[in-house]
Amino acid sequence: MTSISLRVEILRARIQKACEACNRVPSSVELLPVSKRQPIELIQAASEVGFATFGENYVQEGLGKAQACPDLSFVLIGPLQRNKAKQALQHFTQIMTVDRPELALRLRHLAEELQLSRGIWIQMDLWGEETKQGGCSEAELPALIDALEGDVRLPLQGFLAIPPPGNPEAFQDMARLRQTWQDKLGQRLRLSMGMSDDLEEAIEAGSDQVRIGTAFFGERNR
Repeated sequence: MTSISLRVEILRARIQKACEACNRVPSSVELLPVSKRQPIELIQAASEVGFATFGENYVQEGLGKAQACPDLSFVLIGPLQRNKAKQALQHFTQIMTVDRPELALRLRHLAEELQLSRGIWIQMDLWGEETKQGGCSEAELPALIDALEGDVRLPLQGFLAIPPPGNPEAFQDMARLRQTWQDKLGQRLRLSMGMSDDLEEAIEAGSDQVRIGTAFFGERNR
């Protein structure tokens, strides 16, 4: 058994145990490998054990991998600057870190210009963490939703969050936010939260996707 196969088996067992503890079906939780600073060889090894979508934090690194692995999908889970929005739309199948109205408007303009459609997630920061880069506050969220205007080229998938460590209640904050906006918009919204150290708490709160880097690939290359 390869190292990735073993790590995936361990992660699957953790996800299953967490789901059983809160009466969820394990298949309802997506395991997204985070391939930031990981070599193409490891990404290809992960594809050989059934993974076809990978999360990348940096536009330039991610587009290089997307070009090298055209049979795989890459989604952007790191901050996006307006001047890299076009490249991001061209090379990532989903943009998961939209956090301000001006970025949403820029992406809408480009999606129309390029005649393409990409899933959009809104990155939230409900806790005012100054050390974290990016994230929309709850007060700013209505303006961001309005900026998207239900654009069919940029369908809203849900919310991404990186709650403060050691604060399990933060996951519940996101669950409440998701429910509020599902009711307002009349559509199903997914939650992407939980990483290697806290996936159990995230799953208990209803996370639909956990983003796993080190526990999936091993230590990153520096």
